[in-house]
Amino acid sequence: MKTAAESRALLRALEQQHPGADTELRYSTPFELLVATILSAQTTDAGVNAATPALFARYPDAHAVANADPAALEHLIHTTGFFRQKARALVGMAQGLVERHGGAVPASMEALVALPGVGRKTANVVLGHALGVPGLPVDRHVLRVANRIGLAASDDPEVVERQLTAALPRRKWTVASDTLILHGRRVCKPKPLCDRCAVRGGCDAFASGAAGAAAPRKAAPAARAPRPRARRT
Repeated sequence: MKTAAESRALLRALEQQHPGADTELRYSTPFELLVATILSAQTTDAGVNAATPALFARYPDAHAVANADPAALEHLIHTTGFFRQKARALVGMAQGLVERHGGAVPASMEALVALPGVGRKTANVVLGHALGVPGLPVDRHVLRVANRIGLAASDDPEVVERQLTAALPRRKWTVASDTLILHGRRVCKPKPLCDRCAVRGGCDAFASGAAGAAAPRKAAPAARAPRPRARRT
């Protein structure tokens, strides 16, 4: 695994490759970002952004979602997938906000993860982007990219979060996550585009040949020699 100094240098290079990295979810309040992040599970940010304008117009705050008709809520978020589970999570989260925080989104990890449907990744997204509290969300892209490059060494998102935050100043946590996410979406995909990567010279997977290695091809069966034709007599 890279040293803290090496990690910071590599992330600076990635920031230059992806300037202005930020969440791609659209929101205007912390509550809207909390809702959008819950909806983003197992779907794309673009898909969430297509669904949320109508959702927020009808249910603009925690009080409205807490009292939402489940069928109407499910209809509005149907396109994001797993809509029944997500609707239950949204209602439970909103009821928790109303009962414990007067409908406001709390600016603490402990309070956020105590809400139904809210894990550390979601809490870190909201803290870092909407509440001004440093957070480093670890999604599948961060997990893949950080391990490939050598910034982290674990399949556990919480362990990777601790490894990355230990290497970086608090003020860089959120942008580091956004940068790694964009790099994972645009360059370091499951089948990576190493020729487009600004840090391939310092990437552990690239150095080992593992990053872009294609699966070995099966040997083609040897062609059979044509049988000699029998002469006519």
